[in-house]
Amino acid sequence: MRCPVCNFSDTKVVDSRMTGDGLRIRRRRECMKCGYRFSTFEEVEILDVSVVKRDGRREPYLREKLENGLRKALEKRPFTGERFKSLVGSIERDIQKKKKAELTSREIGEIVMKRLRQFDTIAYIRFASVYRSFTDVKTFQDEIDKLMAGRIKKA
Repeated sequence: MRCPVCNFSDTKVVDSRMTGDGLRIRRRRECMKCGYRFSTFEEVEILDVSVVKRDGRREPYLREKLENGLRKALEKRPFTGERFKSLVGSIERDIQKKKKAELTSREIGEIVMKRLRQFDTIAYIRFASVYRSFTDVKTFQDEIDKLMAGRIKKA
């Protein structure tokens, strides 16, 4: 890890701690040349997972695409950066639990919907309306009714 101040390539770790959500490790580092201290974060990265699109094309999994879709659904909704990272992390953990080299976009979409439903119901409805291609108000209302029925069962 290079020092952000002097660009020296030798730094030492002076402290390591798990973040509150348990998904990342925060490391305090010190530059061996100038003594500057800084923090880095280490997290699991999904590698070698291909996404099979509806038309049969295959693409590598990209976290940025997931984050962009979530940000659109969560637009103008209250959430913190830390909660957002936790949401992305939980979705990626669910993807990894599948233990597959290939997942369909549908499988990933269902994982996202499950997690988004728990995270923010408005964002869930927004995502579902695009993901499930709601064609009319009745389809939209049916999804809201399912959401409300789930809330009544939990209460």
